[in-house]
Order: sequence, then structure tokens, then C-alpha cells
Amino acid sequence: MLKAGDPAPNFTATSHEGRSVSLADFRGRKVLLWFFPEAGTPGCTLEGRGFRDHQEYFDDNNIQLLGASFDSVERNADFARNHDFKFPLLCDFDRDIAIAYGACADPKARYCERISFLIDENGMIARVYDQVDPRDHPAKVLAEILGV
Repeated sequence: MLKAGDPAPNFTATSHEGRSVSLADFRGRKVLLWFFPEAGTPGCTLEGRGFRDHQEYFDDNNIQLLGASFDSVERNADFARNHDFKFPLLCDFDRDIAIAYGACADPKARYCERISFLIDENGMIARVYDQVDPRDHPAKVLAEILGV
């Protein structure tokens, strides 16, 4: 399991928009990489809406939101469109990102763990959120970042 102070593993994945997205694209910005088990399920929808509803505050603090799941581009695109998500949802169908970050241990895992990582501007893990409640996770992350 990665911990604060570790280098964040670099990755490149296809987003729900069909674009190639790499962690290196966001150097100089913080990144909140949040793994969610399955697009469209109640917990993932609740968590995603929380990030959507707080996105302005993440943007104001130079934090790029990136969701990641094992879902297809089409399924994540539907999820983003249905809930008006304005941040990329990465399609980690090979499970490479989840394995590198410890969100799953098996390349045949059906779902990833619900876990998030705050990555600093230099590509280092700043915080690991491994006890995630989808009902309030986005607000708790934001409160911690803002020191509220």
C-alpha cells in the first residue's frame, strides 16, 4: 500500500471522453485520484455527485479530480453524462493503475477498492484516504485540504 511521502506511480489511461490522460499531464497541480467500484451504482453515484458539487472548491485550490474504475469508456461516459461530471473518469480495464496504487491486488478483480489518493504538485503521495464513506468523502477531503 502506498503511503504519504511515496512517489505516485505514473499512469496513462483512456478517459470517459476517449482521451489519453497521464498523471504527468497534471504536474504542477495537485491531483485527487479516487477509485470507485462501479459506475452508476448508488455509492459511486453519491460519491461522484459529491465531487461534482464541490468541484469549484477543488478547482479554486488547483486540485484536479480524476475518477478511476474498471468500467468501459461507454459506461463511464454514460455515468459522467447522466450526472454532469466535468472531471475525467479513467477506464482502468487492465487494472494497471489500481494494482500500482493498491486499489486491487488481482488483475482479475471484478471491482477496485473505494480509496483515494491526494498527489502533490511534484507527483508525491500527500495523503491516502483508505476509510472512505461515499456519503461524505468529497466534503471531508476538501475540509482537510482547506484546514477547516
